[in-house]
Amino acid sequence: MANSRTPAGTSAATAAPAPARLSVRERLLASADELFYREGINNVGIDRVLEHAGVAKASLYSTFGSKDELVRAYLEGRQQSRRVRIEERIARHKTPRDQLLAIFDAMAETLARPGFRGCAFVMASAELPGGRGAQEVVAAYRAWVRELLLRLCKEAGARQPRLLAQQLGLLYDGSLVAGQLDGDPAVVATARQTAALLLDAAVAPARRAA
Repeated sequence: MANSRTPAGTSAATAAPAPARLSVRERLLASADELFYREGINNVGIDRVLEHAGVAKASLYSTFGSKDELVRAYLEGRQQSRRVRIEERIARHKTPRDQLLAIFDAMAETLARPGFRGCAFVMASAELPGGRGAQEVVAAYRAWVRELLLRLCKEAGARQPRLLAQQLGLLYDGSLVAGQLDGDPAVVATARQTAALLLDAAVAPARRAA
């Protein structure tokens, strides 16, 4: 007998997994990720997250302890996803120059994704200027980006790797903000072209005075 809960024309093997199969933590994080990013952390009360996730308030506090810790976990998940996308892009290339430019390729993918409304870390920093947990995650993410750029600039043979890393970091940040405000993913292409020019100038042999 067919399972009455399986939609007609869909086999039990191919039916989408029921939300109840996710753990309480997974359901809370999935709801927080969707609602916090789409509507803003301060605009979404904890009761809204609980209703969306279909869990009791006691489950939230036994799992995360507070909304602040749920926000931290939400941002940590966003940080991990961003790092994976960038690292996967970098892994496709062998030279440091191409790996640096691949960071902008990963950003272009981010801006082109359906539902993109800005950088989660920029928005969280603006919404929660005194939120310790959120700011710690934002700071950790920022440090990772800076260290990645600096390492690749050194490997590329830049004469002033720290300066170049700062310049590329400004392009990276500016592209994310411009993409959010203008709604135009193509802005990253301009940033990538500018990054290539900066890279080539930074590693070219210095001209000697006649």
